[in-house]
Amino acid sequence: MTQAMALQVSEAKNPMPAHRQAAFARFSAGNPFTRFAPLSLIPGGKMLRFGAEPGEAPPLSGTLGRLGSLEVRLARGPREIWRAQRLRYRVFYQEMSAKPDVVSRMFRRDADRFDKACDHLLVIDHAARGRFGGVKPKVVGTYRLMRQSAAERLGGFYTQGEFDLAPMLASHPGQRFLELGRSCVLKPYRTKRTVELLWSGIWAYLQHHRIDAMFGCASFDGTDPDALALPLSFLHHNARSQGEWSAAAHAGHYVGMDRLPAEMVDAKLALKQLPPLIKGYLRLGARFGTGAVVDRQFGTTDVLVVLPVAAIDRRYAEYYGGETPRHAA
Repeated sequence: MTQAMALQVSEAKNPMPAHRQAAFARFSAGNPFTRFAPLSLIPGGKMLRFGAEPGEAPPLSGTLGRLGSLEVRLARGPREIWRAQRLRYRVFYQEMSAKPDVVSRMFRRDADRFDKACDHLLVIDHAARGRFGGVKPKVVGTYRLMRQSAAERLGGFYTQGEFDLAPMLASHPGQRFLELGRSCVLKPYRTKRTVELLWSGIWAYLQHHRIDAMFGCASFDGTDPDALALPLSFLHHNARSQGEWSAAAHAGHYVGMDRLPAEMVDAKLALKQLPPLIKGYLRLGARFGTGAVVDRQFGTTDVLVVLPVAAIDRRYAEYYGGETPRHAA
């Protein structure tokens, strides 16, 4: 997603804490997707703008992984955050169907008030060529990471604009939540290698900051829920978060996902219609909130992803927690 503090995950060396074991049992009961291997997921200096809370780990620095010319690490200053925002603009607004406001169009950046409170995970190609043919490292992938402590100081998570997270957060006092968002990869780099680097970086970040659960918005292309009836209904009937992990779209934005009865859902066809990122989250063991939200600015229909760290498929933890995928030449 090399870092001396990266952990080898195994039962003997790194037993799962009791509270995570209990959370995993409640969360994953009946989840038909935990059997899938997670390896086919296809879709920075000091960055704590608000300072560290007492008891928090110091900023995560250095290289988090390399594959050939590709490196994953956190952005190290405003200039690198700006490069991530330029990449997001290129993917969301120029390649996809998002509609920029005047400021975004003028500066050709996808930026909002949450960026200053986030860490920005980058994949950098150190062999990329500039316009004149010389080597010029380029940001080719990014993920935005927002810890709960930073969100609280800012007034909330980005996701809370669409989904009511308050009951879920209140049900887990003392646990550390991480919001994942603004994920994108430049088109020529949408390969398993790039995604593996991003997730190796995320795994190192989870371990460093002792994160207990992740969540965020994931998107279907398009704003017509009826055209997405099959995959939305599949998620609702087969992978909906329950109990203390449940969360729903705000009433003013709520779009029902149960557009088809369970007996009419063709699971095989629905899986084919899922975006790669959502399919990847399923393989990791994620569940999904109740109700979707249509985002007309970005031209998407958003669903809420909920993923406790304890629910992550162990094969994923062993693979990304080890050294192999992050040091290949």
